[in-house]
Amino acid sequence: MSERLGAPLPADLRDEGERLTADELAALQLTRLRQTLRHAYDHVELYRRKFDAAGVTPEDCRSLADLAKFPFTSKADLRETYPYGMFAVPMEQVRRVHASSGTTGRPTVVGYTENDLSMWADVVARSIRAAGGRPGHKVHVSYGYGLFTGGLGAHYGAERAGCTVIPVSGGMTARQVQLIVDFRPEIIMVTPSYMLTLLDEFERQGVDPRTTSLRVGIFGAEPWTEQMRTEIEERAGIHAVDIYGLSEVIGPGVAAECVETKDGLHVWEDHFLPEVVDPVTDEVLAPGERGELLFTSLTKEALPVIRYRTRDLTRLLPGTARAPFRRMEKVTGRCDDMIILRGVNVFPSQIEEIVLRTPGVAPHFQLVLTRRERMDRLTVRAEVRPDRAADPALRTAAAEAIGHAVKDGVGVSVGVEIVDPDTLERSAGKLQRVKDLRPKD
Repeated sequence: MSERLGAPLPADLRDEGERLTADELAALQLTRLRQTLRHAYDHVELYRRKFDAAGVTPEDCRSLADLAKFPFTSKADLRETYPYGMFAVPMEQVRRVHASSGTTGRPTVVGYTENDLSMWADVVARSIRAAGGRPGHKVHVSYGYGLFTGGLGAHYGAERAGCTVIPVSGGMTARQVQLIVDFRPEIIMVTPSYMLTLLDEFERQGVDPRTTSLRVGIFGAEPWTEQMRTEIEERAGIHAVDIYGLSEVIGPGVAAECVETKDGLHVWEDHFLPEVVDPVTDEVLAPGERGELLFTSLTKEALPVIRYRTRDLTRLLPGTARAPFRRMEKVTGRCDDMIILRGVNVFPSQIEEIVLRTPGVAPHFQLVLTRRERMDRLTVRAEVRPDRAADPALRTAAAEAIGHAVKDGVGVSVGVEIVDPDTLERSAGKLQRVKDLRPKD
C-alpha cells in the first residue's frame, strides 16, 4: 500500500472548519444550532407543531445540552409530509432534489439550495482529503447516479477537492474493471460489497488487483466490518476507509475516516451535531456508550433536520487525527436490521465477521429466514472460494465452523449452506443481506 496516502493532512490543505479549536467549535455550534431551530420553527409546519406540543421554543436552547429538550425527527415524518412538506425555503430556491429508494414505502425527499450543495461539496471534499485524496488524483466513482445521493455527492465533492472525476456509476462490472486498468485512477468510491464484486471480476479477467493504480478506496452506503476492511485491503493492496452519510442529513460526507488512523469516523461537527440515545428509552447516552445515532443539521437551508433518528448503532469517542471533531465508531448494524430469532437479537454484521474469518469461504453470504412448524429458522448461505470449490471436505468443515461460531458467539442455532462460487446475488449498490421468506401474518 502507498505510504504517501497514509501521511497526515498538511496544514495548508485543511479548510477553515478543520482549523477550529474546541472552544471555537462549541461556540459556532451553539450559534448555528439556535439559528437552525428558529429557521425550522418559522418555516416548517411540522416542526412548529412538534415544538409546540413539546412546550419548547427555539429560545429555550441556551446551551448545546438543551437540544435534548427538543422532539425527535424520524423517516416517518418525511414520509408523512411527502414530497415537499419539510422544505424550509420556497421551491424556487431549491436547486436539486434527491430521494431514498422508497423500497419500504414512500421515498424520503430531500431538497438542496445553492448553499446546501456548496456545503455538501465542501464536506465530501474534506472527507476525500481525510482519506488521502489530493488535488490531481483521479477518482473512479462507482456509486449510483440519480436520485440516490451517492454518485453526485461523491462527484461534486471530488471536483471540489481538486480531483479528476471518472463518473462511471454502478453496474457493467467487466467494463468498470477495464476502465480502472485503462484510466489509472488512484481512488475508488463505491459500496464495500460492490468492491468485492469488482475484485472477483479482476481475478476472473486474470488481473491481479494489487497491480492496479488504485491506492485508496472510500467505502460507504452500507455497514461493513473490520474483517471486510482486511479482506479488501489484502486483495486490492489499497487503504480502505469509511465514509458515512444519509440523504435525510445531506448524503455522503457527514463523517469520514482518516487514512492515517482508521480508528472511527470523524463527524464534521461544524455542520452536523451528533447525539447517541438509547433506542428503547430515548435517553441521551454518555460519551462512549453505544446506542442509536441522531443528527441535527447546523447549516442546511432547504431541509433542516432536528434530532433525526438514523437507526444506525454506534458510539461517540474523542477526536484523534481531526480533533476537536469527535469520532463515531464504525457503524456495523442498524436498529431496523436486527433479526429477532427465537428471542435472540441477531445482526447481519455478526454473521459477516464469522463468515470472513472462516477458511475457504468467500466474502459473499446471505441470510435466509423461513418458518417451519411455527418456529422461525435462519439459514446462512455462503459461497466457497473458487480455488476450494472442488473440496467437499472443506465445505463440510466450513459449514460446521460457521454453525458453531454463530451458536457460541451469537447464542442461536442456524442452518449453514456452503454453495458454489457466483451463486449468490451481487449488487452494484446497497446489498440486501437478509431474504425473508416467512409467510406474512
